Amino acid sequence: MKIYDATNQIAGRLATRVAKDILSGEKVVIVNAEKAVLSGKEKTKYEEYKQKIDRGDVKKGPFYPKYPDAILRRIIRGMIPWHKPKGRQAYKRVKVFIGEPDEFKDKEKIKLEDADVSKLKYDYITLEKLSLMLGAKKRW
Repeated sequence: MKIYDATNQIAGRLATRVAKDILSGEKVVIVNAEKAVLSGKEKTKYEEYKQKIDRGDVKKGPFYPKYPDAILRRIIRGMIPWHKPKGRQAYKRVKVFIGEPDEFKDKEKIKLEDADVSKLKYDYITLEKLSLMLGAKKRW
């Protein structure tokens, strides 16, 4: 089992590595999902995600998450073959947590060097701030 720490990690780059791992059959845990970042201007990202949430029907969907852990899981879902059994099985092997549960505090966590936020030369927004802007109640 691999444990990734999403603190100051670019969400897309982290998600590609995780998608690759779960498709190869490995179990993956991501902690501190609220501290992952999305590159781009704050206002633009808010409008993009607000449009995704408002799209569709209340009863039939598509349903898009507001909480940081669910947003990160949805990003990973977009990188696997979701409509095939292989993709569905792989998706069950990933767990994403807000904060750091007690069972993972003592264990070694992986931080990706190529996904570090210091590599960005432009604006970014954390998943925590984005989810609060989208109307999520702070439960972390």
